[in-house]
Amino acid sequence: MRSAALHPAISKHSLTESLTIGQHEISRTIRIGLISDTHIPEACENIPARALEVFQGVELIMHAGDVYVNRVLDELERVAPVIAAIGNGDEGLDGHKFKLELDPRVSAAHLVSVGRWEIGLVHALPTPDETSEAVFLSSMRHYFGRPVDVLVMGHSHIEGVVKFRRTLVVNPGSATLPRNLVGVPGTVGILEISPNGELTTKIVKLE
Repeated sequence: MRSAALHPAISKHSLTESLTIGQHEISRTIRIGLISDTHIPEACENIPARALEVFQGVELIMHAGDVYVNRVLDELERVAPVIAAIGNGDEGLDGHKFKLELDPRVSAAHLVSVGRWEIGLVHALPTPDETSEAVFLSSMRHYFGRPVDVLVMGHSHIEGVVKFRRTLVVNPGSATLPRNLVGVPGTVGILEISPNGELTTKIVKLE
């Protein structure tokens, strides 16, 4: 990512509510909204209303990049605090006409701790289904210092949840251009962590 000179290379956050010796605990279910590749205002003018409905009650919204304009983050922040990774279309390079302004919510990568889980957010990393596992692990170490439990990423516009060894990779797809199709309902994701430490993910079609 060439944005490191303008935006932080990594931001670290914690949603952990309480700490016991050797173990993180949370006292209630934590819900996190996942969204990516909104491409606003090229794809449409605003975040789909259905996406904002799905995110009601979440503790945090994670945007996996290709935001294009900062007002998208403002719109999401009316629902919950938001953080975003820089996408390849957010830097005003390679023919892209939009460029995110410097923003404390935006970083090349974010690392979020919730209970015992570490969740990484980045726009795109090479995964073992397209490269070697060694490259995948090296890429996570580059961005996060180590492999993470959950990796939230976008870029492909294809929604999916796949586990590679210990890392669960979640791509919420595109909220506005799913699979690069126009006029089709997009997708977002919800990640939930229960007080007993169970983590679940769900892809939601914005119908």
